[in-house]
Formats: sequence, structure tokens, C-alpha cells
Amino acid sequence: MTKLGVDDLLAATVDRLEHRESRPGQVSMAREITSAIESGRHLIVQAGTGTGKSLGYLVPVALSGRKTIVATYTKALQDQLAKFDLPLVARVVREELGRELTFSVLKGRSNYACLQRIDEVTDRTQQLDLDVQANEGVRRLVEWSRETETGDVGDIQWSVPDSAWRQVSVTSEECPGARKCPRGSECFAEQARTLAQAADIVVVNTHLYALDVASDGSILPDHDVVVFDEAHQLEDVVSSSASIAIGPGRVASIASTIRAVLADDALFGRFGRIGTALTSALASKSGQRVTIPLDSEMTDPLVDLRLCTDDALTAVQAIDSANESVKQRALRAVTTATRLIEQIDSCLEASGSYVGWVSGTSERPLLELAPLDVAPLLAERVWTRRTAVLTSATIPASLPQRVGIEMSRCDAIDVGSPFDYENSGYLYCAKHLPAPGVDDRDDAVNREILDLITAAGGRTLALFTTYRSMHLAADAARDLTDFPILRQDDLPKMALIQAFSDDERACLFATAGFFQGVDVPGDTLSLVVIDKIPFPRPDDPLLSARREAIGQTAFAEIDIPIAATQLAQAAGRLIRSSSDRGVVAILDPRLATKSYGRLLGAQLPPLKRTITRSEVLSYLHDLSRSR
Repeated sequence: MTKLGVDDLLAATVDRLEHRESRPGQVSMAREITSAIESGRHLIVQAGTGTGKSLGYLVPVALSGRKTIVATYTKALQDQLAKFDLPLVARVVREELGRELTFSVLKGRSNYACLQRIDEVTDRTQQLDLDVQANEGVRRLVEWSRETETGDVGDIQWSVPDSAWRQVSVTSEECPGARKCPRGSECFAEQARTLAQAADIVVVNTHLYALDVASDGSILPDHDVVVFDEAHQLEDVVSSSASIAIGPGRVASIASTIRAVLADDALFGRFGRIGTALTSALASKSGQRVTIPLDSEMTDPLVDLRLCTDDALTAVQAIDSANESVKQRALRAVTTATRLIEQIDSCLEASGSYVGWVSGTSERPLLELAPLDVAPLLAERVWTRRTAVLTSATIPASLPQRVGIEMSRCDAIDVGSPFDYENSGYLYCAKHLPAPGVDDRDDAVNREILDLITAAGGRTLALFTTYRSMHLAADAARDLTDFPILRQDDLPKMALIQAFSDDERACLFATAGFFQGVDVPGDTLSLVVIDKIPFPRPDDPLLSARREAIGQTAFAEIDIPIAATQLAQAAGRLIRSSSDRGVVAILDPRLATKSYGRLLGAQLPPLKRTITRSEVLSYLHDLSRSR
């Protein structure tokens, strides 16, 4: 059989697609990734919308024969790779190269049903403290567990109450491990890990990969190559995964876990008093940063919690029961308590490399600690151990520095987009509107949105930086138009997008969660409205600490790159195919009036630029009439 290069294999793969389309950027991407894998150099790829980046990295990875993990930011992309792209590539590899390409999907442990928990909840001696809905949900899940091959909650075709799923699953912090579990040989999570160990390509979400980094490689199989899709999210995800969160809710949770196997009123009274003391210590600092190392007001209840948890751990470890259910609940209690003690110690030992703050409310405060800089962690545990490909439609210029990649070991390319943006519509900045913070801006913005929607004949995705602005605008639109107005909190995300796609007159109002992951090509979408430049919150504790560390250039190094990426992601919702037409309307005059507007604009799709309102309204009106 003739040996195929990456160009040939990619062409053979694309040829099997329903819509065959030559994409030079995809070819360039595949070639560069092939070179990166062969040379061991890292590669950053900015691949605009429509490039076909999934096949752009899967084909060279498949050709390489190297063990690869693909980390995706969204579950939707994870499903797309597992159900469509990877089966296609595997078929092409088999037909063209004569070898098998194996792949698997691996999720966090809590995504899989736990057979031991299911045994416990079906034991009639167990009294479940559940509402009627949860009880019915548990019964249905028990029946499903006897039929499913994967145990994956993602395969369930009905809505599962969270309270029910928690009764039949365990977190990684609770699980004692397969060797200590009587159902370990049948464990769905362990079976998924076994498949991942053997597979050529493993698809995970970025959060799970970040947890593996934080645990120094204890979760995922060893691998030669890692691909980060939506790589602009990597810093935030790793920071979140390496963070610690302790509050009164955590105290109540560990007490409940211990109580399931131990009857000790005095011990639980101690937990209750500690929870109250921790609430008192944190409540006054809700929404504020705290000093690192922590002061005595913070450490005193944490030390008490550690001692109490250690006493509970000793008592649970002493339990000697012949009842397997009791044994397993005791093991879970030991695992959970041990993990809590480790995290308390991390809080007590935290240095200036961490940032601390109190989130939540005064009634339910939460102490959070996160690393100020994740670059050293990634440099040590990722970049020095394997070849990495980082790709996204929007790559901030500061990304290598933020995640610790040495540019001497890294190449960066921009393969562009196949779309003819210049002839696809307009990027409109409403320069005449009041700037954010000015009186009467809300009314002016809402009137502008109504006029734009009317001209477009509906077909609008309106994106907002706050829930307040979204609600005000949606309420105004519902009162003053007869277009169907869908709001983010009306339905689950995928159901909402489907409802929007099914009705060309519909308008969808949403916040930052819809800035990416919304793909609605065709006549359903002609207008994307963005109410304001999405600068990060000035009071975000982690970003505030990073700004302080950088100094005078912090706005340029932190705030502008974040805003530019978010704005570009939002604007990218409009043109999703070569035939799409429409307008991106940014209702923030600062884009046109401030010096940083040029930096933000440089990251936006190269649509025709205008500040002329009548020009845009006329274009939208004509576009609506033509559809």
C-alpha cells in the first residue's frame, strides 16, 4: 500500500465529507502540526472560523502514530469529535493506510455511575433522604445502570435531577479506588480509563486535563502529544483546577459524609460550631481579597476544622464491619476527609504565590485560594514533557507568556479563515450612543436594539455583559415588538439554540456563556448585537492581584487581551458558513473613540467597518427582504 503524506490523508478525509470544500488554512495547519510533532516543537495555531480545525489537527495526529490527548473546552466539541470526526478519520486510516486507529472519550469520575453506590441505594435497609422527584430519578437510573455499556451520564436521553445523580455517582475525592471496591472490576469509570490507556487518541475536556496537571499526572494516561482546542481558555481553567475552596458548606458536607457511618453527637456538635465560626470569620470579608499568608481570624477555624476532621478520620478508620455497604461508605469518608485535610494544610501553608478571597454571600461565604501564576506549573508538567499544539479562532498575543511557553521552543502561525468577510456584511460601531456609565444609556441601547431587530426581521443574537442589561433589553423587546424573544434563562442552552434555529423571526438574548459555542449558520441569524466591550470585572480578585503584580501596563497586558478575545468570540457567531451574511453591531462607542479601540478592532472579523446607522439599517432591511 502506498504511503500517504498528511496532504493526501487530509484530502481523502475531506473527500468523504458530505460538503467537500477546499480549505487552504486547514492544509497549512495540518502540515505545520505534522512538522511540530516530528520536531518536538510546540505550535500555536490561530485558525479562524470555517478553517475546519478539528480535522486540521486530527489527521496529522492520526498519521503520526503518537499517543495523543485532545483537550476540548466544550462538551459539544467533545461529542462532535467522538461521534463524527474521529470515526471518520479512523475509517480513512483503515481504508487508506491499512491500520486501525483507536480512540476513546474520558471524563471525570463523577460523570459515570458508581455500581457500588447503586448497590447501596437499592439495599432496602438504606433510607434515602430524597424528594419524590429524586426517588423516581434514582429508580430510573438504577434500571438504566443495568442496561448501559458506558455508565456515562452524557448518554442518558432524559433529564436527570442532580439530586438523583449524586446518589448513584461519586466524585474523585470520594472514590477509594477500584482495588478497595467490591465492584472495582466492573467500574464504569475504570473501564473508561482502561480504554483510554489503550487508545491512540483520547478526548477529554480541558478541566480534566488541568486536574491531571494539578495532580502531576495521576489521572490521564501518559502521552506524547497534547492538543488544546479553544486554547485561549487554558490559563483560566488551570487556575480554577489548581484552586482551593473551603466554607461552611464544605464543613456540613464532610459532617454528613462522616455521619453516614459514625454515630457521635459530640463530634457533629464540634463540626456545627466550627461551621458557625468559619461563617463568622468569612462573612465580614465577603467579596474581598484576604491577606496571604492567612491571618489568625482565618486560620483559627481552619485549624479547628483540621483537628476535628482528623479525629473523625481516626474514628472512621477504626470501624470494623462485615457489611460491605458500611465498609464502602467508610472508605469514601476516609478518602473525603483525607482530601479535605490536604486542602486545609495547603490553605494554612499558602504563600505569596497564591491569591485569596471570599466569594458567595454573608450567609454562605466561601474562602478561595488560587495560584497567581500558572505558568510555572504548566512549564514543569506539560511543556517539558510532551509536544503541545494550542489552537483557537482567537489567540491572544500574550498567551505564550501567560501559560509559560518559551518561544524559543515554540512556533506560531495564523492560517486565517476561508470566508470572504469583506463581502459578507458589516461591523457596525454605534458611535452615537452614550458610553457605559452615562445616564440614559439603557434606554438608548434598547431603542437601538429594537431598530436593528426590526430592520433585520428578527434573526438576532443579542449578547450582553450583564444579566441586568439582558433582562432590561429583553423586556423592552417583548413589550414593543411582535418578534419571538427568547431569553437565556427560558430553556437549557442546547434547547434554546434549537428553538432559535427553528424560527427565522426569533431573537435570542443571552450573556457571556453564549459568546462561544453557538453555531447557527444560514438565514436564522443575520444580526449579532454586543451591548458593551466585555472588559473583565475590575474587582475580580485574581485579576486584581495579577494587575498589581504587573503594575502600570496591566490594562494593556491583562484587560485588553481578555476583552479582545471575548469580543472576537462573540462577533464570530455571525459568519459560520461561506453563504452567511449580516451585521455585527457593537453598541459601545469606545470602540471608535478610545485609543485601545484599534487593538480590539484588529482581533475582529474583517467585515466592512462603519459607524453610519442608516447604512446598516438599510443593509439589514434589504437582506431581510431577500430571504
